[in-house]
Amino acid sequence: MYQKTNPLFIDEPLTLPDDKNDAVQKKIHLIPISEIDPFPKHPFHVREDEDMKALVDSIRMNGVLTPAAVRKKEDGRYELLSGHRRKRACEIAGLSTLPCKIVELNQDEAVIFMVDSNLQRTEILPSEKAFSYKMRLDAMKRQGKRTDLTSAPLEQKLEQQTSRNILANQIGESSEQVRRYIRLTHLIPSLLRMVDEKKIALRPAVELSYLPREWQEVVVAAVHYQKRTPSHAQAKELRKLAESSSLTRELVYQLLGEKKPNQKDRVILKTETIRTYLPENLPVSQREDYIIKALDHYGKYRARRERAKHSR
Repeated sequence: MYQKTNPLFIDEPLTLPDDKNDAVQKKIHLIPISEIDPFPKHPFHVREDEDMKALVDSIRMNGVLTPAAVRKKEDGRYELLSGHRRKRACEIAGLSTLPCKIVELNQDEAVIFMVDSNLQRTEILPSEKAFSYKMRLDAMKRQGKRTDLTSAPLEQKLEQQTSRNILANQIGESSEQVRRYIRLTHLIPSLLRMVDEKKIALRPAVELSYLPREWQEVVVAAVHYQKRTPSHAQAKELRKLAESSSLTRELVYQLLGEKKPNQKDRVILKTETIRTYLPENLPVSQREDYIIKALDHYGKYRARRERAKHSR
């Protein structure tokens, strides 16, 4: 007897296609964990963090409250669609079986099911969105070439939407944001890791994704050397130079060595503070020049005082 689902430990809520047999869906099988393979190129990380520890403790106390979802492979083994965290938690807890629902899905349906299940997680890294969105979009495009898999082609034809627009509507992102995340799949792992760690923002990361792999590696080296990550403007400039075949290692290091606008030293002089020191009719356009000349004059005055002081 399985206990009522505790929402605290649902990491991948189960949603099965409506056109499958409900009676089959409701059957729960205890499948040996040794016979369950992870989903190929699974884009979501299984992190052994505090949440995993809590899940392991819950499973030890109450068992697996939410069955995983698998599909049967041609070799007789099973492919895990939903429940990668639960499977790992069972392994840590020392269990040998995993409660599963067996579903019949083709490859593209399985991809879409796997992505949709995992997008329910509370925290998703940019890299996870990047590869999962790409996998789902590729599957949707393949489905669009056939009429026996999904109603998406009909919807696309009626509303004249691209697959990316449909995906964006389904996952609650803008089409442009989906494009940006998918571009991250062109980053080398070290740069993508910086995006996950929030060292590089999404938009500059997208610009860097257009750089050839060898130039991305130069950027990583420059980031470590300069201890600065590129701003959006700097990343756009790097892309522009690369596309015009004008980029050099020296330019990469030079660009990343420049301070970002929000890092540069700034001095703000309030009008009410300096008004009494300025001529009454001095035009605003001439104030900066006047202040610089005044500072130069004061600097020379201080230098004369220092010389006179040391000559005594």
